[in-house]
Amino acid sequence: MSTSSPATPRRMAKILATLGPSSSSESQIRALVDAGADAFRLNFSHGMAADHAIRAGAVRAVGRATHKQLPLLADLQGPKIRIGEMNEGVVLSVGASLTLDSNPAPGDASRVCLPHPAILSTLQVGDQVMVNDGVIQLQVTGTDDTLVTTKVVAGGPLTSRKGVNVPGRTLPMSALTSKDKDDLKSALEIGVEWIALSFVQTASDVHECKQLVQGRAKVMAKIETRAAIDNLAEILAEADGLMVARGDLGVELPTEDVPPLQKDIVALARGAGKPVVVATQMLESMISNPRPTRAEANDVANAAYDGADCLMLSAESASGQYPVDAVRMMDKIIAKAEQSPLWRAELNAHTPACQRNQADAVAIAATKMAETIGARAMVAFTETGSSVQRLARLRGVPALIALTPHANIARQVELNWGVRGLLCPPVTDPEDMVVKAREQARAAGFVQDGDMVVVVAGVPFGQSGSTNMVRVVSA
Repeated sequence: MSTSSPATPRRMAKILATLGPSSSSESQIRALVDAGADAFRLNFSHGMAADHAIRAGAVRAVGRATHKQLPLLADLQGPKIRIGEMNEGVVLSVGASLTLDSNPAPGDASRVCLPHPAILSTLQVGDQVMVNDGVIQLQVTGTDDTLVTTKVVAGGPLTSRKGVNVPGRTLPMSALTSKDKDDLKSALEIGVEWIALSFVQTASDVHECKQLVQGRAKVMAKIETRAAIDNLAEILAEADGLMVARGDLGVELPTEDVPPLQKDIVALARGAGKPVVVATQMLESMISNPRPTRAEANDVANAAYDGADCLMLSAESASGQYPVDAVRMMDKIIAKAEQSPLWRAELNAHTPACQRNQADAVAIAATKMAETIGARAMVAFTETGSSVQRLARLRGVPALIALTPHANIARQVELNWGVRGLLCPPVTDPEDMVVKAREQARAAGFVQDGDMVVVVAGVPFGQSGSTNMVRVVSA
């Protein structure tokens, strides 16, 4: 049996790069893929649907040229809560009073419009209101039907249309605005594989989105509110994946709470066998600098040590001056972390408990078998991607190849840790299964002559949820 190994270890955690003005053309996107990008985010908070459609077409073209399955994630804006217009910018001092009301007249240092009547009626004395990403902190001192009085706890400059967060309150609003519903329709017409739902508060928010999507894409819940943390188990059960959206989460919660919560969310998602993305400010300084800070490098490495499925770049790749360098740097940091003995020790130390069902029994058996015989790859035939997710959650050593006849599934599974999605014609019998597994693993460059491959499939073939077979074959 061959004992040779690839010259460069394959990176298991994926890189999700946001597209924007710095990365719109086919050549720019190809450069990002060559640098290490595995998937692409379309941020519907910016740009028109037509712009996103053009970028999506460029991604598909690059995918064909590179023979890679490149998933697209459409990130919906969500219900952005903002104050109204100001006469002019003011500076709020600690201890000052500020009234939030429903009067649309321009605001001043004493009052400003909060054009969300349902929020005004929800706030109670003692509640916190954060403005401008938490720079300004207000405490509610009194309430009325149409206004709320507050005391400035932390002051600062206040200008028109600044964002508002209300930590600790489940707000009476849907996660889907009318704009989001229009954008969702556009995203599905583009053919995205994933929808990221912003400002999720409860599982019903995810359920509402999934009803509109009707199975045409997977739905990822962005965890960025205190309410989402309080309802995390139910949200995880309903969603197809999670995103640790650390920007707003760091406003809604004390800063020191975010790092341990990130670890908890990653562990919970892994335990459920659902992909989890760590996002926001991972290499923030590379928006305008060719190298990251040491702290940012550690942040990226720690997400890899935690076993996150995917790490995301935002403005770094969308509008920064060094988009390709940012992807390349993230690729290097993750790869170096995954070469550390501590990385494997950390993953093994947090292996999730398995459920007492056939799918997990087969996944455990296949993974242990692959480790025991030193297999170079595991090949899983899948109709929906679920069997591959059960394998990926175990974070096994061999390369994990998902073979499916469905192009959207081949792209969807690419967000999962260590998974390579490949298109493959339907399997007809066990011998055909062995032939296709061997051919695909060799063609993808994962194995060489004599290498061992563990094959996972289900009989009857082509039936979802029938995973019940493990075979060992030689490449």
